[in-house]
Amino acid sequence: MLICIPDILTSDEVLYCRKLLEFAQWIDGKVTAGAQSGQVKKNEQLPEESPEAKEAGNIILDALGRSPAFISAALPNKIFPPLFNRYAGGQYFGSHVDNSIRGVKGTAVRIRTDLSATLFLNDPATYEGGELVVESNYGAQEVKLDAGSLVLYPSTSLHHVQPVTSGTRLCSFFWLQSMVRDAGQREHLYDFDQSIQELSAKDGVDSPVAVKLSGLYHNLIRRWAEV
Repeated sequence: MLICIPDILTSDEVLYCRKLLEFAQWIDGKVTAGAQSGQVKKNEQLPEESPEAKEAGNIILDALGRSPAFISAALPNKIFPPLFNRYAGGQYFGSHVDNSIRGVKGTAVRIRTDLSATLFLNDPATYEGGELVVESNYGAQEVKLDAGSLVLYPSTSLHHVQPVTSGTRLCSFFWLQSMVRDAGQREHLYDFDQSIQELSAKDGVDSPVAVKLSGLYHNLIRRWAEV
């Protein structure tokens, strides 16, 4: 399941993050690539420990915490500290699958990568190419979102980034471990929650049916969640 969530960051937050990253020191993006993906990764990345990455990452984490749509889709347990990459001058990232386990540098924290996320930080009209292409059972899906918007997709998915032929593509990317490991169960819970929200908007949050369905939803989380 691929889910696009608009306006994770406000326009002011997007501008502030871009200013932070403008004068940061970038390095070869292969630093976080695995053995296979490192062969097809041509981009630049901020070091995980850089002050700019940490400050912008904290802004993003705060924004994720206030987004009901993100919480509903991801049911996050652990979130890897956001990283940042940029593509220009024909840079690209070939087809790959993200590593199954990610360790947070300098800590003992390990995260099982259930979901991958890309948060776009500049206007898509300012660069050519750079589409994120995610393979699924329904074919390839191309994603290129407005600044401040985020896409979530299974980390098990084969995916790639098309070459950026003009301008610069600037994004944050990260992974998360969901409370619900099974992708099918997560998808059912997301659809269930969206239906409850639609019913509540129509009939009110106190409607007997909405209350009953909300109880069933939380009982399913109790059955399936790992915390």
